[in-house]
Amino acid sequence: MRILGIDPGFGRTGFGVIDVVGHSYRMVEAGCIETSPKTPIGERLAAIYDAIVTLIHKHAPEEFAVEQLFFARNVTTALTAAEARGVVLLAAQKAGLRVGEYTPLQVKQAVSGYGRADKKQVQEMVKVLLSLRDIIKPDDAADALAVAITHAHFAVYNENMARVQASAQQASTLVPQTKATRRKWT
Repeated sequence: MRILGIDPGFGRTGFGVIDVVGHSYRMVEAGCIETSPKTPIGERLAAIYDAIVTLIHKHAPEEFAVEQLFFARNVTTALTAAEARGVVLLAAQKAGLRVGEYTPLQVKQAVSGYGRADKKQVQEMVKVLLSLRDIIKPDDAADALAVAITHAHFAVYNENMARVQASAQQASTLVPQTKATRRKWT
């Protein structure tokens, strides 16, 4: 399965493409889409959108993952990042991709095993999980790879849960459900 992970930002949007085979991951490409603060807002958003569309066409991902935004302090930064996130989601929607959205806490937990891990710990685990020699730079690209890895973890979990539910549903069809049998089990 090929996953395109995105760490949305207005000045710099990180992206990471990974292939998942069984329980192993391989990095295909990672980098950043950068826009200049001197460029008008509409042009910057169009550049982000166009770059995401190009990545989708180039890598043909089967799944798409994006980090949810969390800002406690700077409202302006939050708004512009939300605008960038909006065009990223639009590109995925228009391509017909299923989108997974994850909080920073979920990403840290999935990649490092600890929801309060710092950036350095997450980057180190991305390096280990992808069998890389060096930590990916810039940070936004490493974060995007972490988002893609998180999506892979959740995809496996969701697949297993679907199997369990299907088995339970199949088993329940084998035993006739009557009021008497339902009461017996509750």
